[in-house]
Amino acid sequence: MFAVFKTGGKQYRVAAEDVLKVARLKGELGEIVEFGEVLVVGGDSVTLGAPMVAGATVAAEVLDHARGPKIIAFKKRRRKNSRRKRGFREEFTLIRITEILTDGQKANKTVQLRPKRAPAPAAQASADESETAAAASKGATAKKARAKKAPKAKAKAPATKAKPKGKPKK
Repeated sequence: MFAVFKTGGKQYRVAAEDVLKVARLKGELGEIVEFGEVLVVGGDSVTLGAPMVAGATVAAEVLDHARGPKIIAFKKRRRKNSRRKRGFREEFTLIRITEILTDGQKANKTVQLRPKRAPAPAAQASADESETAAAASKGATAKKARAKKAPKAKAKAPATKAKPKGKPKK
């Protein structure tokens, strides 16, 4: 399911678990914010708003408040000894979309803990594993052999005094 919503004068197409930067929002870190200006809700069937979809909201968790890169506006008028240098850093909020709601449903105000990725299953001792270990050790010895080769030393030419070209000075 996806939705297109509007905030800060811009429109964003999002799905659940998307992380995006939007213009600075009021809200503490970890707080759930709702966006009510939903223009399109899609999934099995697409619902277009005229101009907004009635009863649809997008809920998001505030991850961070930060500032973007510095943008420098430099103005110069030639031959007038006139220059102006001005910097600007836009403030933004980093959010993660938690859910897309329709039919007037209310957002879950508690932050849902995201499941941690499980580590790869422990390898069992088997014939396949011993074969891969043997192949890896062969590759490691080949790498060591290449690493042991010393780089060739370049022979330095003896320093000679350069003779000037052309006629000698009188």
